[in-house]
Amino acid sequence: MFKDLQRAESQEQRAKPKKVKGKRLKVRDFVCSVFSPLAFSLLLSALCPLPSAQTLRVLTHDAFAVSEEVIAEFTGETGIVLEFLKAGDAGEIVNRAILTKDNPLADVLYGIDNSLLARAINENIFLPYESPALANVSEQFQFDESFSVTPVNVGYINFNLDKAYFEENNLALPTDITDLTTETYKGLTVVQNPATSSPGLGFMLSTIARFGEEGDYTWLDYWRDLRNNAVLVSSGWNDAYFTSFTRYGGDKPIVLSYATSPSAEGGATVNLFCEKCVYEQIEAVGILKGTQNEDAAQKFIDYMLSERFQNDIPGTMFVYPLHNDSILSNEFEQFATRPNREHIARLTSDVVEANLQRWLKEWTMVVEQEQ
Repeated sequence: MFKDLQRAESQEQRAKPKKVKGKRLKVRDFVCSVFSPLAFSLLLSALCPLPSAQTLRVLTHDAFAVSEEVIAEFTGETGIVLEFLKAGDAGEIVNRAILTKDNPLADVLYGIDNSLLARAINENIFLPYESPALANVSEQFQFDESFSVTPVNVGYINFNLDKAYFEENNLALPTDITDLTTETYKGLTVVQNPATSSPGLGFMLSTIARFGEEGDYTWLDYWRDLRNNAVLVSSGWNDAYFTSFTRYGGDKPIVLSYATSPSAEGGATVNLFCEKCVYEQIEAVGILKGTQNEDAAQKFIDYMLSERFQNDIPGTMFVYPLHNDSILSNEFEQFATRPNREHIARLTSDVVEANLQRWLKEWTMVVEQEQ
C-alpha cells in the first residue's frame, strides 16, 4: 500500500522581488531562486496533493496465488491497489458472496467455476462484463454465455497418489476409482465435501457422469462403498492436501486434487486417470453487484487475461492458463500431464443446474448420514 503524501510547509522567508537591470524577475525565476528543487517539490505536494490510490477488493479461495511483481505492475499501470480476501474453498466463497450479496464484502470474486456457476446465476450476484481480452481465449473454455463471469484458467480434478507410500508399503498403485472401494485401499483416501469444495463437487459430478442414476450400480452405490471403505471427507482442498495427505505428514496417500499438482511435487506424486474419473474445472472471475468500482474491476479482469498474468498462473497456482499464447515451463509440461478425452467426465450446465441441490442432499444422506 502506498502511504499518503505528508503535507510540507516551507520554512524559508518570503522576499520581495529583486530588480535586475530595472526589470522585475519573472515569477518562475523568483520561485526557482528562493526555493530549492526539493522544497519546491514538497510545496507543490502540499498545495496540490495527489489523489489517494483506488483500492479494489478481490474475494478469492485459499489456493489463489500470484507473483508480487505481477500485482505491482498492474498497480503501476493503473494506480489501482489490489486487496485480496481469502475465505476458504471455492464453494465457501461463493456461499459467502451469496449470503452477503446485499452488502458485498468485495468488488470482485475469483475462483468460481463451471460447476458452481448455476448457483451464483440463480442468486444474481454478478454484473455482466464481456472482456475484449476474451479474443485470446479458446471458445471451448468460455462456458458462460451471459458473461456474468470470465474464464481465467483450467484445471483437471482427479486423484493424486504418493508414490513413496506405495513403494514403501509394497502396494500397487490403484488404476481405477473403483479400486478405492476395495479392502486393499481401505482408509487410504481423502476427498472434499461437494457442498463446500469445488474439487469435491467436481468429483461428485464425475461419479454421476460415470455411474449414472439408474441401473444395477449407481453413483450413490459407489459413494456407499467408498464410505464403507473409510474414506475421509474434508471441508476443503487445503485441509485435504496439506493436513491429510501423506506428503505433508498425514496418513492418506490418495488425495483428491488436480492433474497439475504433481508438477508442484517434482514428480513425487502421480495422477490417477481412468475412464470418466476426471472433471474439467474452469475457474473464472466476476464483478459483484453493489461494487462502487466497476471500471477498476473491469480493468483487473482484462489484466487477468493478459499474457503477463496468464504466464504467471502455472508457477503460482499450478493450473493451466487460458491465453492462446501462454508459455509453460519444462517442469510443468513434464509432470502436469493432461488427461485424454475419454478420462474426462462431462455433464451439461443445464443438467447440473436442474439437479445440483437434489444431488447434494442425496450425497449428504448417503455419506454423512449413512442412509
